[in-house]
Amino acid sequence: MKKSFRIIGLGIVFLWFMGGGISHFTHVEFFLHIMPPYIPFHLAAVYLSGALEILLAFGILHPKTRPWAGNLLILLVIAVTPANIYMWMNPHLFPEVSPAMLSLRLVVQVLLLALIWWSTRRDVPGLSPDGSIDGSNR
Repeated sequence: MKKSFRIIGLGIVFLWFMGGGISHFTHVEFFLHIMPPYIPFHLAAVYLSGALEILLAFGILHPKTRPWAGNLLILLVIAVTPANIYMWMNPHLFPEVSPAMLSLRLVVQVLLLALIWWSTRRDVPGLSPDGSIDGSNR
């Protein structure tokens, strides 16, 4: 049962970051708009973060790279936190998003961090020492 939940968790993390990463390339203007003004190189940051999201989403699929990819995803989520805080602190700049949704976005971010941590650890019950879910190295 725990293995099933872990697989579901990995699936959620994979889909979240694969979808989010792709959207950095298909909805560039949105991501440029949410960048705080004090962060330099907006376009490069949007493309880099999108590419990293895609790369790291693939990284969690393989047991040997899963813990590293998970750690890097956690750092990436922390790195993009200023954009979420900027939106939350400046709701007048984002009238298409309700203030409640801006607050919920921050809560979801914390839950996402916990899910990444839980689903990508090697040293947790349900995972074998090599990081595979079922103990095999397929």
